[in-house]
Amino acid sequence: MPVVEINRESFFPGGAANVARNLRALGAPCRLLGVLGDDNAGEELRELLDDQGIETTGLLLDAGRPTTLKTRIVAQRQQVVRFDREHTEPLSPAMANRLLESFDAALDHVSAIIFEDYAKGVLTQSLLDAMQKRARRARKVTAADPNSRHPLHFAGLTAITPNRAEAFAAAKVPVSEPNDDVLADEPLMRVGKKLLAQWRPENLLITLGEHGMCLFRRGQKPHHIPTVAREVFDVSGAGDTAIATLVLAMAAGAKPVEAAEISNHASGVVVGKLGTATCSTDELLASFARNRR
Repeated sequence: MPVVEINRESFFPGGAANVARNLRALGAPCRLLGVLGDDNAGEELRELLDDQGIETTGLLLDAGRPTTLKTRIVAQRQQVVRFDREHTEPLSPAMANRLLESFDAALDHVSAIIFEDYAKGVLTQSLLDAMQKRARRARKVTAADPNSRHPLHFAGLTAITPNRAEAFAAAKVPVSEPNDDVLADEPLMRVGKKLLAQWRPENLLITLGEHGMCLFRRGQKPHHIPTVAREVFDVSGAGDTAIATLVLAMAAGAKPVEAAEISNHASGVVVGKLGTATCSTDELLASFARNRR
C-alpha cells in the first residue's frame, strides 16, 4: 500500500478567502463575509486572515457545520490526492439573515462586492438576490465567479468571470475542443453571446487557460487577450486571482479592456506557482515589463 512520509506542512486560506488574499497582495483593503465552523480549522483560518490584514468580523460562526478543510498531498510539485472535509447544506434562515445584516453594515464602506460561489451552501439565490439589489441601489462595482455545480441566476452585475467549462455549462451548450484562434471559436462565441443575454452583465470575461481570456460586452466585438504565462505549474486559484484583479482594477477606474489585461497578467503570474497563490504589485509590474508589445 502507498505510504506518505510528510516532510513539510503548510496552511493557506482557500475559496473566497483566496480572493481576499489576492486583493491584499495588491494592497487593497478588504473584508470577508461568510460562515465558519466553531472548530480549530475555523480559528486557524481567522488567524491566518488577521495576520494578512483581512477584515474578518463578517465571518460568522455556525456550530452545526465544520469549517471547510481541504488537504492536498503533493509530491515533487504534483498533487497526488486531496481530502475534503465539509458540509454543503444550505444555511439556516437565521444564519442567512445574520449574513445579510453583516452585508448591510459593510456596504457603505466598500467600493466593490465580489460574490464567490463554491457550492458550500452559503450563497443561495434568495440571499444573492437580496445582496445584489442592495449593491445595485448603492451603485457598487459587483462581480461573480459562477459555479457549474450550483447554478445561480446572476443579473445585471458589473462583471462575471466563468472559465470555459463553467461558461458552457451555464449556457447549456456541450463543451467543445477549444480553437487556437479564439475569435474563430464559434461555440465559444455563441456561448458568450448567450450568457450576455442570459445574465446581462456589463462585462463577461471567460478565462481560457492556455488561450488567455475573452471579454464579451453587449454591442461590441469580443476582445481576446492571449496568455502571458511563461510556465504553468498549478492552475489552482487562478480564477480567484483573475476576478480579484479585474474587480480591483475596475474599482480603481480602469476601463474594462484595461482591467481584463491586468487580470490576465496577474493570472499568468500565479499559474507559475504551486498551490493557491497570489500576485504582488511588483510581480504584476514585472509581467507587464516582460510582455511589452
